[in-house]
Amino acid sequence: MNREELIARVRRIEVRARGLSRNVFAGQYHSAFRGRGMSFSEVREYQTGDDVRDIDWNVTARYARPYVKVFEEERELTLMLLVDISGSLDFGTRGQLKRDMVAEIAATLAFSAIHNNDKIGVIMFSDHVEKYIPPAKGSSHVLRIIRELLDTHPTSRLTSLAVPLQTVASVIKKRATVFVLSDFYTNEDYHRELQIASRRHDVVAIQVYDPLARALPDVGLLHITDAETGRPMYIDTSSCRVRQAHDAAWQQNQARLVDVLNRSRVDSLSIATNEDYVVQLRGLFQKRNRR
Repeated sequence: MNREELIARVRRIEVRARGLSRNVFAGQYHSAFRGRGMSFSEVREYQTGDDVRDIDWNVTARYARPYVKVFEEERELTLMLLVDISGSLDFGTRGQLKRDMVAEIAATLAFSAIHNNDKIGVIMFSDHVEKYIPPAKGSSHVLRIIRELLDTHPTSRLTSLAVPLQTVASVIKKRATVFVLSDFYTNEDYHRELQIASRRHDVVAIQVYDPLARALPDVGLLHITDAETGRPMYIDTSSCRVRQAHDAAWQQNQARLVDVLNRSRVDSLSIATNEDYVVQLRGLFQKRNRR
């Protein structure tokens, strides 16, 4: 990708992500992922999605407009994005790569965070940390994150989820909101690292997958290459037995993933590349706001 193509892609993602964070998510992110500290800081005007329990009725009556209380923890939140850039993300059969959807979701979350005056940091990983961008504020910082997500090429095509979880638990000392964006294709046991990270931080897992991974179509003999190992293979999709085995493997892997996330008390989303991630994110925000 040359510089002009990179700038054009960054701009497209910026326009969409800014619009979504401002017009669709508004205060929903703010109220779903905020601190609950008791150190009062200030009041500000009510935003759509704010918790009505935080309304300051005395100030509201004085100015005839709703105001909410802001606490010190709320102003000091950090959003950490743990973004998988391993080889398996460079795959897509329905109009876009998994990597592209992950980048757009990350950008939307980042712009939502800066509207809340939060810091945003990123850990890009394969089977090791490929790049670490320390938390900072501002639109220019978010644009740098988007550029890096689109232009960073991993030195390894393998995946380790334990590595970024260990890293965020060690480098981010104060409680943060942590989104893990990945297809979660790994045979690694990362349950312990996830539990430790979720005890220290508010962790949310977002799985992005291609529909082909869930249901194999009958299209005859396929020659494919494993995106992470480079191993070539043939699959006879016309075989009912092969398709059933593929579907069973998908269900087994998903059940294992759900079990790990539930035992670690981690909220999660699973989004196909041909689905609207906006609907899923709104559902997550609304679910957390009802707690």
